[in-house]
Amino acid sequence: MNKLAHKDVLRADQFSKSEIALIVEIAREYEQALAAGRVLEVMKGQVLSTLFYEPSTRTRLSFEAAMLRLGGAVISVAEAKSSSAAKGESLYDTMKTVEGYADVIVLRHPQIGAAAEAAAATYRPVLNAGDGAGQHPTQSLLDYYTIEKERGTVKGLTVTLAGDLKHGRTVHSLAELLSSYDVRFVFASPAALRMPVDIVTRLKARGVSITETESLADAIRTSDVLYMTRIQRERFEDPAEYDRLKDAYVLTRSMLAGAQDGLTVMHPLPRVNEIAIDVDDYAGAAYFRQAANGLAIRMALLALVTGRA
Repeated sequence: MNKLAHKDVLRADQFSKSEIALIVEIAREYEQALAAGRVLEVMKGQVLSTLFYEPSTRTRLSFEAAMLRLGGAVISVAEAKSSSAAKGESLYDTMKTVEGYADVIVLRHPQIGAAAEAAAATYRPVLNAGDGAGQHPTQSLLDYYTIEKERGTVKGLTVTLAGDLKHGRTVHSLAELLSSYDVRFVFASPAALRMPVDIVTRLKARGVSITETESLADAIRTSDVLYMTRIQRERFEDPAEYDRLKDAYVLTRSMLAGAQDGLTVMHPLPRVNEIAIDVDDYAGAAYFRQAANGLAIRMALLALVTGRA
């Protein structure tokens, strides 16, 4: 039974384990179909609207490609200045307008909580493609899918989240989603960029094991999965503070000499300089495979929330 039909996707912690399993099952089915050269028409006659008020490459293109691969159509606003938001239109009015054109809506917005506000304004399913430093639930699902594919299971792993944990919506979402599984977390960051206290407190209340450190080298030695993130220039009000922290963690190939065998290295991308190019041919460097996994996961989500899967 598809319990996600006509539901919004707003937060990583909204999913039950059975729902995550269903999403992964459908994603795997679609991935295999594409690999076999099959033409899918699951979303034939359906229209997706992608509304992106912040820059995006992977998320926007993978959602649009997902809809096209499923036989649907796409209408897109790629940046705020090309929409009526530049004229002062409210998000509410935008959503009320777009619901007349599309069957499902994907929104990226710089304000925390914008996706929930948008969902409240329309009867169409809304998928949160990132709301400021808040949540990025579809990224957490593709990250889960990547870990499962790379490691065989999520259960029992030590997962290090490293870099800008204060502003990083990808790590906020992944921590929430993985907290339902038997994982141990290491949060590696400069003191100024620690994981928000409310998230740490919530996870510990669920019995999740968490170690916080400023040493990336120490974290690498104990990790099964190393999830790197960039220091996000756009989240800093003070440019000098960004310049002070931007090179805090740079993963190089030589640093991986201290890693456990089979370490999986992930990154939500884009990277700036926090993973050196010489890491790319490391067997466990999964970040480009991770990006590719977004297609199948987002295909599954679009079909599920529209009731087509």
